[in-house]
Amino acid sequence: MMPACIQGRKGRLATLACAALLASSPLAAQEFAPDHHAGARALVDELADEGIARGWLESAMQQARYRQEVLDAMSGAAERRLRWDEYRAIFLDAERIHGGVAFLEAHADAFARAEAEHGVPEEIIAAILGVETRYGRITGSHRVIDSLATLAFHHPTRGDFFRRELGAFLEIAHEQEVPADEPLGSYAGAMGYPQFIPTSYRAYAVDFDDDGLRDLWSNPVDAIGSVANYFAEHGWRPGAPVVHTAEGPATPPESIDFNRAARPPATRAGALRDAGIAVPEAVDDAHRLLPVAVEEGEGNWRYRLGEHNFYVITRYNHSHLYAMAVVELAEAIAAASELDANWLQAVDADDEEARP
Repeated sequence: MMPACIQGRKGRLATLACAALLASSPLAAQEFAPDHHAGARALVDELADEGIARGWLESAMQQARYRQEVLDAMSGAAERRLRWDEYRAIFLDAERIHGGVAFLEAHADAFARAEAEHGVPEEIIAAILGVETRYGRITGSHRVIDSLATLAFHHPTRGDFFRRELGAFLEIAHEQEVPADEPLGSYAGAMGYPQFIPTSYRAYAVDFDDDGLRDLWSNPVDAIGSVANYFAEHGWRPGAPVVHTAEGPATPPESIDFNRAARPPATRAGALRDAGIAVPEAVDDAHRLLPVAVEEGEGNWRYRLGEHNFYVITRYNHSHLYAMAVVELAEAIAAASELDANWLQAVDADDEEARP
């Protein structure tokens, strides 16, 4: 039945008033309750068939709320609207660099073990956590169940994807005995220190401190091991290069397909040289690279040539800007750590000389 507030009313103000009334109504409060929502009911049936208690699932979905701001945020991601210099400035500030040094020092044993077991440099792991959440300080303010339910049942093109993520989240919450309405995350449903989406949480999270729980929400050691495991599972090559800087024409040549960062390196170095890109001399003409051209200021282009490990970083986030930010933050953290180490050595040496 049509709500009484709508019957016989016209105009924008009347529509807004009705929307506000509906948002506070019992029906709106049960937006995704299985009794009222066919999609939620089908998801509950599916997960119940897999062994999760139906009553728990129904109670969890009754807590979910529609959030328009989640859909709005999905259309405005920084990777889609910023130049490289603007994007870089977000992630390469002094606070984030020195925070990375401090985080490495605070969890030195976990980083050393993660690098030894998986071959992923500690500064790359730290940079991922720095870019994603400032080392666990900012992990998101959206209730995960709200974000995922909204996207699962209201996103215009990716509903099936987010429905799988919602199902995986409910499995995680049930398995770890976490109330489904409590975890917070990003507007896209990413969670914890590394901002894993739920399917990645299930597939790649590890119990790195052996306490019997894969906890990415509050355990930095598990987060460190899980990021390293994610990269290893996606084909990280220990000791191999990540990316090369390069010089090139004032305008990216049309013969080269730039910025296909979500795909493996496929462009021959020889073809890049023919197009005027200065590939490092040590790279053979037949070697395949992933060319990236980014605008830094109006009309000022910079070039990067990604190796396989650069592609692996884009498996975490498909944006070439994201991968470049991770690489440059990792380099900055490593350089700052080296400076700190040299400073401490100098202080120790001075202390030694000053002793009687």
